[in-house]
Amino acid sequence: MTTPLLEVENLVTRFDIKAGLFGRVEGRVHAVEDVSFTVAPGETLAIVGESGCGKSTVARSILQLDRPVSGSIRFEGQEMLGVSARRLQDFRRNVQMVFQDPFASLNPRMTILRAIADPLRVHKVVPPGQLRARAEELLRLVELDATALTRFPHAFSGGQRQRICIARALALDPKLIIADEAVASLDVTIQAQVINLLMDLQERLKIALIFISHDMAVVERIAHRVAVMYLGEIVEIGDRQSVLGNPQHPYTRKLLSMVPVADPRRRPEGRALMNDEILSAIRPPGHVPEPSSLVQVSATHFVRQAA
Repeated sequence: MTTPLLEVENLVTRFDIKAGLFGRVEGRVHAVEDVSFTVAPGETLAIVGESGCGKSTVARSILQLDRPVSGSIRFEGQEMLGVSARRLQDFRRNVQMVFQDPFASLNPRMTILRAIADPLRVHKVVPPGQLRARAEELLRLVELDATALTRFPHAFSGGQRQRICIARALALDPKLIIADEAVASLDVTIQAQVINLLMDLQERLKIALIFISHDMAVVERIAHRVAVMYLGEIVEIGDRQSVLGNPQHPYTRKLLSMVPVADPRRRPEGRALMNDEILSAIRPPGHVPEPSSLVQVSATHFVRQAA
């Protein structure tokens, strides 16, 4: 059994809703509630679910861009929650993130050379005289020409900007990349190119990947394992074939039923559309969530059930 690269256990992240002059807490958003999973070296774990279910908050909580309330985040066996700023910086060197909007991720006043070289300069992994050569090498990895280094983000298409963001994420030779809806804002054909690029880079560089998406068709292409989130909880997790081929949780079945099928002859009959009321993750300040647990369906397939 391979030792996990990343272990997330009972992760909880909540946000207070305050009102009034003295900031009285009127409610809490239970964005992430009792989330647990592991990521093995070289593995792709896809986290799927509708917008607002907590996928991005899980990613931000792992990097502690949003501070978790409780839980455990272990990287290579070492606890990372609540560590010093220096250890957190070292952790973030090994775990990089690619955000959804590539234009917002890049400083419009920075050249591409400076955008890629800044992480190298901050972490002091490359001598100043070798920054340009390393930046050119990274651009070649993502299939862009070195002439891009002197240009600014506005001069590129959305797909090219996302490639630049991927190159920047690769600059520090991370062991894990979190791709947060990294292809959601791209055209379908460009999505396919970026996904193929990520898969190729993963194979060549032996990196692990957490791929966050709401597109089940994309997840089927890239993932080794799939975790389905609903209202801040993982309701089903397992290998790709088990979760997509034999979904056990009602929410997973609904997600899969919404995947469009181009060929009318292959569309399932009597498909039920999702018309349920979207529930809120906001709870009163003293709310205590009902206990629940993951029930094992098969050797690699688990489904959440209320206790």
